Amino acid sequence: MKNKWPKQFFYFLVALFLINILQASFTQLIFDEAYYWHFAQEMAWGYFDHPPMVAALIKISSFLFSGELGVRFLSCLLGIGTVVLLWDTISNSDKIGYIPHFFLLIFAMPLLNAYGFLTLPDTPLLFFTAFFLWTYKKYLEGPTILLSLLLGVLMAALMYSKYHAFLVIFLVFLSNLSLIKDKYAWLALLIGIVCYTPHLYWLWENNWVSIKYHLFDRPNRAYEFMDFTLGYLLNLILIFGLIFPVVYYSIFRQRPDSMFKRCLLFLVLGFLTFFFVSSFNRRVQTQWIIIVCIPAVLLTYDFILRHSTSSKWLYKLGIASAAILLFARLGLIYEPLFPVAYETHGNKEWAQTVANVAQERPVVFVNSYRNAPMYAFYSEGTSFSLNNMMYRKNQYSIDSSEEKVRGKDVLVISKKRRYEEYEFTTGRGGTQTGMLKKNFHSYRKLEAIISAPIPRDADTLVLEVINPYPFSVNVEDLSFGMAYLNSYKQVMETHATEIILNDGELPILRAEDTLRCRILIPDPRIDTHSYLRVGISENTLFWGLNGKPTSIIP
Repeated sequence: MKNKWPKQFFYFLVALFLINILQASFTQLIFDEAYYWHFAQEMAWGYFDHPPMVAALIKISSFLFSGELGVRFLSCLLGIGTVVLLWDTISNSDKIGYIPHFFLLIFAMPLLNAYGFLTLPDTPLLFFTAFFLWTYKKYLEGPTILLSLLLGVLMAALMYSKYHAFLVIFLVFLSNLSLIKDKYAWLALLIGIVCYTPHLYWLWENNWVSIKYHLFDRPNRAYEFMDFTLGYLLNLILIFGLIFPVVYYSIFRQRPDSMFKRCLLFLVLGFLTFFFVSSFNRRVQTQWIIIVCIPAVLLTYDFILRHSTSSKWLYKLGIASAAILLFARLGLIYEPLFPVAYETHGNKEWAQTVANVAQERPVVFVNSYRNAPMYAFYSEGTSFSLNNMMYRKNQYSIDSSEEKVRGKDVLVISKKRRYEEYEFTTGRGGTQTGMLKKNFHSYRKLEAIISAPIPRDADTLVLEVINPYPFSVNVEDLSFGMAYLNSYKQVMETHATEIILNDGELPILRAEDTLRCRILIPDPRIDTHSYLRVGISENTLFWGLNGKPTSIIP
């Protein structure tokens, strides 16, 4: 035990933990963290964009600390837990002579470094991937019921962290097809499904909103080699930083001489191949492939323990990379060190400026699920993201935030629309304008359904307007519009339109009821349009995302 856990290892581990705790405490939130903090204000088994693990981490952290550390504390623990699991997974006894190399390897990878203190869905994803591989290695040495139960729980934990964790489970299975005949593997799968059932039920109750968004509704655009595929190839360098030559050399020189090493190679090569293919369809974000850092650490460290030349290069490049990343981490806290303003800069001051104008009124941000939670976190005030046709749906589209601003006097803030009353400068130097609005009402959860594809020569369409609210809405207080979308579901043009009520139909949309009517199709019409979407607005606001993109028949 003494050889396995030398004092030097714990010295490095404690130092890393303290660095991450200090960083977590003094670095302002990034926008995604603020958004996930918003998740945690209404705990649920699922959210619009992600499963609930990230919200659970924040909720538990908030019981222990306040401020930024109340968002990030558990992430700091999971980051250290990931390091411990990786170290214990490596069975080569020579590792005790290369402890600095091990920590340099981890600290030199930019995202693995950052997710040691940031609270994002990838933070638990990395931890549970390391935990899953640690358990799977022991399983290969001799399966037991206890290990099966643990694998099942960990599979569920992976899926509760991020949906594409499914690739981890699938690629591990693909590396060892004999698992299909293993009763312990089937037990693990059964346990995983049982543990994941609450989230599946939440998805079913919410009309599979998360799955539909990720598979069909995520913003996209026409293929561009420079931004999509070449950008992905550059990400393959960025994810490992300056040590990327050592990492890739170590991976591609490996031989699958054990079932576990075969599993690690399947994970790395499988992820890289999957997202390389995906890059021909959409832009691949760097964090989507961060899982490869876990098997890459294990493969690279195993290789340098057996090849002194690679260990020397790792040491040299690792020190240079660590120095750069330490400087960058200081820049996250102290803005003058950065050449440009980053999203951890100026948010607290900006929120206070807005709060001084709002004077305890709720603040409605037009098309900004980023600014709304950031303001709420730093001002402790009420906020709402009002999403319209030119944006996308998000957690504010399905939670109770709209009810907290209904009927109240509010401050409305927009980045694109110019309001004359107030102007604000964001932490990154951008400009927002705002106006005070009395008795604010929005009905963004109304649904406008066109149930069939749309003929190009149609003049009117059958429309169903569904009211999910527990109160009636006067249709005369609403206005309707249509957006024409291209094949990538990008808005090309918008037009006002009108609805035609059926004979005898009152202009009242009753609580939890459906109004059936017809809607006029406005001109001009352009043959290149692929989809049409209906929007509803109120109080002179821009039309919302009430309808789904409906295909236009060629």
